[in-house]
Amino acid sequence: MIELNNVSKWYNDYQVLKDCTLTVERGEIVVICGPSGSGKSTLIKTVNALEPFQEGSIRVHGMEVGAPDTDLPALRARVGMVFQSFELFPHMTILQNVMIGQRVVLSRSSSDAEAQARRLLDRVGMADHAHKYPAQLSGGQQQRVAIARALAMDPMAILFDEPTSALDPEMVSEVLDVMTSLAKEGMTMMVVTHEMGFARRVATRMVFIDRGEIIENCPTEEFFGGTRNPRTEAFLGKILNH
Repeated sequence: MIELNNVSKWYNDYQVLKDCTLTVERGEIVVICGPSGSGKSTLIKTVNALEPFQEGSIRVHGMEVGAPDTDLPALRARVGMVFQSFELFPHMTILQNVMIGQRVVLSRSSSDAEAQARRLLDRVGMADHAHKYPAQLSGGQQQRVAIARALAMDPMAILFDEPTSALDPEMVSEVLDVMTSLAKEGMTMMVVTHEMGFARRVATRMVFIDRGEIIENCPTEEFFGGTRNPRTEAFLGKILNH
């Protein structure tokens, strides 16, 4: 479904991604981990063209992400994105936040968009908060709304960029529970996270990136059971013993 081939990216003279090659099959949950500043978030943002890249190619369900004639709004509708900072519209109610993309991008009628929004808010446990504004919700609640908003576009895959890093510890589990249920239903996901318990439980494959390079790309059991690269071992030693 998603193919990255020798993707490289620079910020001026600094190379943030170095020849990254990765394939994500339909229904896979790929967790991307690595030290801060290693290029994890940049990597997944290239998948739906939120970050441009200078070399290599990316294909999503046959669409060439870097091609000048690619319909980027259509691509981003099919590949949802959940950010660490929620990115909800503060002047809109929760219901309106989940409806707006459907109305503007998918041209759904107001009644159809509302029905879909209410169904998905119920699915993430937020139906009773549809009339509220983002500022009236906790961080965990806002992130669950953000997931509902991504699902409302009927995506074939969802990208998660450290979805729990801005949350208080007691709110993390409620977001991970929603993500776990999506995984069980077969949603294709690429997840940047340091939540190794979630990764062990849900991921089908682990990718370790350091200094812009993909160092490890292997099944979850192999990653936690006996990685061979010293950089991966050092990272796991720090994060699992924290």
